[in-house]
Amino acid sequence: MTGLLWACAGVPAVVGAGLCVTGRRADRVAPTVGIVTAGVVAVLSIAVALGRPAGSAPFLPGAVFGLAVDALAAVVLPAVAAVTLLVLLFAAADITGARARFTGLVLLFAAAVVVTVCATTLPTLLFAWEVMGATSYALIGFRWQERHRVGAGLTAFLTTRTADLGLYLAAGAALAAGSGLALTDLPELPAPWRDVAAAGLLVAALGKAAQLPFTAWLSAAMQGPSPVSALLHSAAMVAMGGYLLLRVAPLLGATSWAGPTAAWVGALTALLLGAVALAQRDLKQLLAASTAAQLGFVVLGAGVAAVAGGTAHLVAHAATKALLFLAAGAWLTALGTKQLPALRGAARRWPLVGVCAGVGALALAGVAPLSLWATKDAVLAGAHEESLALYLVGLAAAALSAGYAGKVLWLVWQRLPADAETGYDTEEEGTRRVRVLQQAPLVVLAVGAAVLGLLALPPVADTLRRALGAGSAPAPGLVELAVSALVAVVVLLLVRIRPLQPLPGWLEGWLGLARATDVVVVRPVLRTAEALARFDDRVLARAVTGAGRGALRTARAAARFDDGVLDRAVAGSATAGVRLADATGRADLAGPDAAVRSLAAGTRWLGGWARRTQTGQLHQYYVSAAVVLAAALALLLAVR
Repeated sequence: MTGLLWACAGVPAVVGAGLCVTGRRADRVAPTVGIVTAGVVAVLSIAVALGRPAGSAPFLPGAVFGLAVDALAAVVLPAVAAVTLLVLLFAAADITGARARFTGLVLLFAAAVVVTVCATTLPTLLFAWEVMGATSYALIGFRWQERHRVGAGLTAFLTTRTADLGLYLAAGAALAAGSGLALTDLPELPAPWRDVAAAGLLVAALGKAAQLPFTAWLSAAMQGPSPVSALLHSAAMVAMGGYLLLRVAPLLGATSWAGPTAAWVGALTALLLGAVALAQRDLKQLLAASTAAQLGFVVLGAGVAAVAGGTAHLVAHAATKALLFLAAGAWLTALGTKQLPALRGAARRWPLVGVCAGVGALALAGVAPLSLWATKDAVLAGAHEESLALYLVGLAAAALSAGYAGKVLWLVWQRLPADAETGYDTEEEGTRRVRVLQQAPLVVLAVGAAVLGLLALPPVADTLRRALGAGSAPAPGLVELAVSALVAVVVLLLVRIRPLQPLPGWLEGWLGLARATDVVVVRPVLRTAEALARFDDRVLARAVTGAGRGALRTARAAARFDDGVLDRAVAGSATAGVRLADATGRADLAGPDAAVRSLAAGTRWLGGWARRTQTGQLHQYYVSAAVVLAAALALLLAVR
């Protein structure tokens, strides 16, 4: 069974790397290879979820590369594998160029997510976290010919990478405390280091989950292809931030501040980003803002120790949001736009897509008995136990969920306007058709969005709480479930009766967070860099140039000495050697001058090869570092 666990991560990693290396030569077979590989991983994930294996390998002094499937991983891992498979099915009909590179990157990303879900030590988590960040950058900027898409990937990468430094802080705290690097050991750290580790993990998780104040990168990430958005921002990447907090919930509870901080950050993100979603006129931007808002409920659940409710909401949200992102991608491919005003009546043109998207929107709104209704209340029950104010903020955020979900639902099901064609093809050339492979995954995901709420309802919820060791956690009562269902229906009807008026621009602009980041971070960094560049040019460069000139003068003097003294001596010794060879009948194999010239030629050749690696491209340096790290890991495992 342990071999199946290693295969669950190793198979997509090996196949994905092979597709990336093969390149365009594998474009024709890449979709099939990717779907088969994802299917194998899905089967393996179910097997290990049932068998609960654990395994480890030597990695670093004092820490192993450990993987294990516990109750939490057993719930999340099959969901990640299933969404990956369905996204690759959709992408087979949606992605038309560089299919091998796309499929390879998705599989590498999926392998990193599998390791993240099953990691038992901080070094294992760090390794997977880094690979996940690098592949997400490549996937968001997949269409690298368009600079704004690469810039969006870079924004996402740098923002999350900055927050990721918290993981290194947590690892440093664990090392300083000398208590081991296993995740289960973190709550037992001595008091000062326990707080440092909790702070580091909290920052890293909030950055990945696009929670305040790290939210703006999620807006930029919508420049990626729709299948990328569906995978990264439903069951993986963003979801892994919330998952990490669920994983380390005992550590949050072991401090006096980390749990409440996570709870309030999650609740406020759910509320404020819900308002942001309500203001959007771009469908993918609305779904992105709602992703941050819905992950806010997961973070809230981790903060109030409602781990079962947070887990149920994470899985149900994965199916619901993957469904809505793929529906948005299908309409974008067919109509060439994702602007909400231009999507009026889109559901009527392709009824199957419309019905599936309708199920997803109603689930997102929290309408009973669909999935996010019960899972949201499972989280809010824990919030109510903690604080009435926290519960009311969460309930208000749930009402906003119904608002932005209703905005999408009623708009796409409106009667098709007579001038509908005027709004199409504004972002790309639409095909006016939705293929079977684009529709089939929507049906499966719609079923998941409808029924996964059972994870938060008896008797499944009771079993899940016991498995997660949270048998005493509060559960929502009939009154709470009825109130939230009523709120969702009322808000949906209000949106239908009275369409929303345009909201303030600062809400549509994601609270101005991108602009604030530019003012507070980007501009000071650029000014500092410019000052350092001037110092480099005026001081360091002059010193280097002066040293170079001195070296040239020294070299010229040495050359004159070599020509005038050493070469004559060598020539004289060579002549003497020839005479000696003639006298003794022996041939001189090589003179000193030939050895010197051979050495110089070899040095020039090595210098030429070394110069080729100095491209000035940051992503190439990052890939080189990743390759060296992977080679070092392989060597370490082979030697140990």
